[in-house]
Amino acid sequence: MKIKYLPLVVAALGALLPVVNPAFAQTWTQTSAPSNLWTAVASSADGRTLVVTAGDFGGDGQIYSSTNSGDTWIPTSAPATNWQAVTSSADGTKLAASGSGGVFTSTDSGATWELRTNINFQSLASSADGTMLVGSATFNVYTSTNSGITWGLSSGIGSCVASSADGTRLVTAYYAYPGFLLGGIFTSTNAGLDWKQTSAPLDLSTGWNALASSADGTRLAATIGATSWPTGPGPIYTSRNAGGTWFATGSPISHWSSIACSADGIKLVAAGVGGVHTSTASGATWTWITNIAATPRASVASSADGGNLVAAVNGGGIYTRQFTPEPVLNITSASNNLVLSWIVPSMDFVLQQNSDLTTTNWADLTNKPTLNLTNLQYQVSVSLTNGRSFYRLRH
Repeated sequence: MKIKYLPLVVAALGALLPVVNPAFAQTWTQTSAPSNLWTAVASSADGRTLVVTAGDFGGDGQIYSSTNSGDTWIPTSAPATNWQAVTSSADGTKLAASGSGGVFTSTDSGATWELRTNINFQSLASSADGTMLVGSATFNVYTSTNSGITWGLSSGIGSCVASSADGTRLVTAYYAYPGFLLGGIFTSTNAGLDWKQTSAPLDLSTGWNALASSADGTRLAATIGATSWPTGPGPIYTSRNAGGTWFATGSPISHWSSIACSADGIKLVAAGVGGVHTSTASGATWTWITNIAATPRASVASSADGGNLVAAVNGGGIYTRQFTPEPVLNITSASNNLVLSWIVPSMDFVLQQNSDLTTTNWADLTNKPTLNLTNLQYQVSVSLTNGRSFYRLRH
């Protein structure tokens, strides 16, 4: 069993917690998925359950799923149509997909599907528990509070959407359309009841067409690309304060088509005309993925820790990147307890405890982690003592 030692020393009353940012290695593997007109992809928090949709104009119009991080793929029972958008709950069980046939939902990871509405969404996003959904359809924004069973028209406007893990913080963006709109980005802090325009660039070139949000909704990313009106190209923009201010990142100038981020919003993956690019520094620097062919359109998704990435090439194959993560162990105090937490990892880790670092007497904690759906972190509560305790995560 491989051990990942974290630079962490924990005493009963505190901790020193440096941030660990593992570098992306840039070798991606093409999976066994067939070449198809892939249009959208979504991932569970641990990156093991994936779902991808295909169009029917040159594709087979199917929805495929994988339960082993993309190693194998099977078509689901969803009807064949021109699928355009898909989203997943954190555990990968609740899915919602939209296409020319309307919105279908699944509560069993795609084994069965049910038609919910004939609205054709171009973009979908979900809360971590799969209860809150938001979708955009021809600049109109709709929300659902019951896993897609019913939908209501929101006061927002946009052509793409993203959501925080708890579903309360939403972001939507639309692209420039002469005589109608200038491209803009809006946010909501009450699940779509009210919206506020952000300071994102607003002009006829801002073809905002894809969004990503951290679990808490404070870190956002937005892409500019080709739309039904010739907008762009442009750089990728990010915000670190829930849309209060936006900055152009160091990304290439391109017609981007898709973007995804880790739960903390630090690791990014984006696809565009120039291919797929990744960043481990909130977009400050980017690395080009050399073995994925450049394409006018590809869709990307990320696990919560950024350790499992997937790229579905429109008119090509599906690629994945997996590496051993190095989760950061966070510690906070609550009453007479310490709460240890870490982002849902894309590999199995065991929390261990030791009272003396000079020994090898590490013991697995029997406390079962609980998943905090507001930040996509596992949490374990341990009692405070007068003695010294050290903790690590072992893989």
